[in-house]
Amino acid sequence: MGIVSSIGHGIEAFTESLKQGNSGAAKLVLPALPDFPVQVGALLGEFNVDFASYEPDSGRLVSQAKKGFNRMSKSMKTTIIAAMEAWRMAELQQKEMEPGRIGIIVAGSNLTTAVLYDNVDKFRHSPEYTSPNLILQQMDTNYVGVLSEIFGIRGEGFTVGGASASGNMAIIQAERLIRHGYIDACLVAGPMADLTPMELYGYFNMGALGGRSFTENPVAASRPFDPSHEGFIYGQASGCLLLESREHAEKRGVAVWAEIAGTASQLDGNRSSDPSTDGEAQVMERCILQARKSIGEIQYINTHGTSTPLGDRTELAAIRQVFQEETSMIWLNSTKCLTGHCLYSAGIVEAIATVQQMVHGFLHPNINLEQPIDERFRFTGKTAEQYQVEAALSNSFGFGGVNSSILFTRG
Repeated sequence: MGIVSSIGHGIEAFTESLKQGNSGAAKLVLPALPDFPVQVGALLGEFNVDFASYEPDSGRLVSQAKKGFNRMSKSMKTTIIAAMEAWRMAELQQKEMEPGRIGIIVAGSNLTTAVLYDNVDKFRHSPEYTSPNLILQQMDTNYVGVLSEIFGIRGEGFTVGGASASGNMAIIQAERLIRHGYIDACLVAGPMADLTPMELYGYFNMGALGGRSFTENPVAASRPFDPSHEGFIYGQASGCLLLESREHAEKRGVAVWAEIAGTASQLDGNRSSDPSTDGEAQVMERCILQARKSIGEIQYINTHGTSTPLGDRTELAAIRQVFQEETSMIWLNSTKCLTGHCLYSAGIVEAIATVQQMVHGFLHPNINLEQPIDERFRFTGKTAEQYQVEAALSNSFGFGGVNSSILFTRG
């Protein structure tokens, strides 16, 4: 696993922030939109890349990663750094795999809108000077190409879009490729969402973007399942996972942190941004069924929990529909109260959060939950709970009726 987020660069720092309930939200400065109504975001600030720390055992990777690094977008840079951490954590620099037996799946679509947006004025004034490299840079598959070049990967590779469920959808596709024997391992990457001013205004005008009331207290803006929730807070993070069959990991002699016991995805059959209680409930039921688990074995749900009033109410109704009388026994939290909504990479960020909580025996707090909108549920409070989870669900839902759920068990 590897991550660069607003609450920590690297797995260790990220996990400590989860334990402490540290928020990445801060005052949002948009030079292009000085009068934008929302001035809150959980964005990535400046970060230093310590390539030297990789040199002793990853010399080839470092030399490949440095090629053109300074000219890359922040999203590409942070994705590379997260991938290098995941690669090292999986000990692939020491215990290499057959290049054709490892794949890459990148989560998200329209990942490069900022590249085009930043070149619009230049094109208007001097179209004849448009860089040929722009064609490669504006394709989502550029992430696949760059990562495959750095890590020498020769197996299957593609991008997967599912709006805010893209991260989960990428994990699900990787798990299927491995389970059916097409590859032995897969690098799953979730690049940072780099929204343009136009996209931010679009989210605001559709009523999805919150934070307008929290300019003076940004940390309080992302408040899933609280009556004062008013929309999601834009977050940025690049996260990566290295998925591998248990048999292959054991053959390589590396640690297994958690296991994907079940996955499910399904559509609501519409193009709406509105969520569906039935769709969310059914995808959780299918995930649990595929994992051959019972309802009573699920101890924790890392909710989609965006802090939008409709989204929060719908997810709780879906959980209630699935778990019924067991609802009060299952712990709930939302990582988005700390990281904001990381959009395409959210499912990967929250998968990392779920696994780290299972590994270290705690549940991170819901730092802004003053009074739950439904008292029948078991939410974590404002400080972390010491609790050993053996089986957990991680939900991600996206515009266009995309529903997904993944069931993790402790490694």
